[in-house]
Amino acid sequence: MSRVVERALSEEAVRTIKFLAADAVEKARSGHPGMAMGAADVAFVLWSRFLRYDPTAPDWPDRDRFVLSAGHGSMLLYALLHLSGYDLPMSEIQAFRQWGSRTPGHPEFGHTPGVEATTGPLGQGVGNAVGMALAGRMTAARFHSGPWSPVAHRVFVLASDGDMMEGVEGEAASLAGHWKLGNLIVLYDDNRITIEGDTSLAFSEDVGLRHESYGWHVERVDGHDHDAIAAAIEASVAELDRPSLIVCRTHIAHGAPTKQDSAASHGAPLGAEELRGAKERAGWPLEPAFHVPENVRALFRELAAEGAALRTAWEARFSEWRKAEPERAALWEVILRRGAPEGLPERLLETAPAGAAATREHGGAVLQAAAAAMPGLVGGSADLAPSTLTVIRGAASVGPGAYEGRNLHFGIREHAMGAVMNGIAYHGSLRPFGSTFLVFSDYMRPSIRVAALAGLPVVYVFTHDSIFVGEDGPTHQPVEHLAALRAIPNLRVFRPADGFETALAWGLSLERTDGPAALVLSRQKLPPLPARAGSAVEDARLGAWIVADAERPHAVVAATGSEVHLALATREILEEDGLRLRIVSIPCLDLFLSQEEAHRERLFPRGVPVATLEAGRTDPWKVLTGLTGLALGIDRFGASAPQSVLAERFGFTAAAVADRIRAWLR
Repeated sequence: MSRVVERALSEEAVRTIKFLAADAVEKARSGHPGMAMGAADVAFVLWSRFLRYDPTAPDWPDRDRFVLSAGHGSMLLYALLHLSGYDLPMSEIQAFRQWGSRTPGHPEFGHTPGVEATTGPLGQGVGNAVGMALAGRMTAARFHSGPWSPVAHRVFVLASDGDMMEGVEGEAASLAGHWKLGNLIVLYDDNRITIEGDTSLAFSEDVGLRHESYGWHVERVDGHDHDAIAAAIEASVAELDRPSLIVCRTHIAHGAPTKQDSAASHGAPLGAEELRGAKERAGWPLEPAFHVPENVRALFRELAAEGAALRTAWEARFSEWRKAEPERAALWEVILRRGAPEGLPERLLETAPAGAAATREHGGAVLQAAAAAMPGLVGGSADLAPSTLTVIRGAASVGPGAYEGRNLHFGIREHAMGAVMNGIAYHGSLRPFGSTFLVFSDYMRPSIRVAALAGLPVVYVFTHDSIFVGEDGPTHQPVEHLAALRAIPNLRVFRPADGFETALAWGLSLERTDGPAALVLSRQKLPPLPARAGSAVEDARLGAWIVADAERPHAVVAATGSEVHLALATREILEEDGLRLRIVSIPCLDLFLSQEEAHRERLFPRGVPVATLEAGRTDPWKVLTGLTGLALGIDRFGASAPQSVLAERFGFTAAAVADRIRAWLR
């Protein structure tokens, strides 16, 4: 524990935080003042006594992380960042929720200095924090030597009743307890109010007991008693082998005359009269709005100076450590840089497996080469590694108290896997990947969307890519999933057709640092595509390439994955009829569509009709086919039958596709 702030000054600081938040919401005529006012005591004690941060170096590697999982209370975080001296001036506080401001309605990573995670969808922030804490332990295990470690930070979370109700929180908390993440402390703002009213309407569990069953250390305190809060945090910090939950009983809109403990303060401004009454009760000046007493400013300047001193002391120790541990220091530079080594896609192409194999098998082989080139690459699956083939061979598994490995086991917890992967990426050290069947990407969709929004470099490996998984039936046969993933902005979706395309997909995914990628791989064996010539490799890097060409083609047929081979077989049949087809493989549709028009027209010349072929929903392909083209796909659910029977019944044979194209071109 650091300093203990004198009581009167602490109360003044808490009032400042409360009314900065309330004034900002009132000015915006939009927001959530209640949580910010109710949790101000908890947040102030944490930030003033425990949190290690330096606003002049917000990316200091060994800073403590603070995650506001209850993202609707964003003004609480913005008030703290402003007072602490981050680059968030009063003009930004006054522009809360307005166009172009750095104070959006919910915190956004990379947009506002000091914001560690994009939060808003409840439960996600807790899952992110589990990933951050795991990454902290894994990084520490790689660099700890002697009496000092360059990685000793903690992860603190402020979570709400809503966070505790979401299933992703339970999955992530279960993993945190299993992994014994003693560097994780969650402060639960137990104000017992949600939008509809008292939580008793739908929530009667004992959250503390639930987390005890997960293996957590649990404290229970009055969330407005500074000494009790501090004692609970101190006990939690001292608990090194279990994550900690501090249940803080608070009152939403604490101090408001009529809206304290009321749902009316949850998601709407207090209103001028109520805000006036709250300020009068607190002895706070009615004017001007956004008032910050000078003694409070001075306090936060002192706290920031203490954080800067901690950071400079760390840097001095790190310099000594670097000299004493040159090999570890070199690894530190490689891992914390996180980017792929130069030319990684080309290096992986050199190792691309040849011959017929499922693209999941190709992916497993390429992963080994990628892991050798990137020592910070870590990941695993939701209990499906024998099927997704995503084990890094020769590396250990991460488990309770054992963090040196690279293979993660998430159990059957896709929700948590997605959120934890994001947390690992937010942490800023390791590069995460995770895998499951494509049909279960639905369980991860909220996390995938946030990863795309936040620009996180995570990789998803989704296998069993179509109805051709066969006898498992429609519950396990993805149909709409490719279209659904492609609908997410800033997510690159790769569906490779052979070893070459699989290696390229891995390379381009790891080369990217400004967003996530999904590799969609087959269970069934696929032959290698024809030898590449001309600009094929360069074109493939841009998302599409010509697999087989024809002089003055009657049509261009574009396909992905296993259907590229079907298109090639169809081409042979139609050649006998005198129909000439250009076959284009599009391993990444969104990447191809992002290219300049001249490049797109080189593959798809104006005036040449376009047909597309993919075993999934046809909607995404209308951008290429237009109104007169032909989009062949599957716009209904699958069925339980062997792969060959499904191909026959759904018209995915060369003869059936040839008939459709022949009739279309007449």
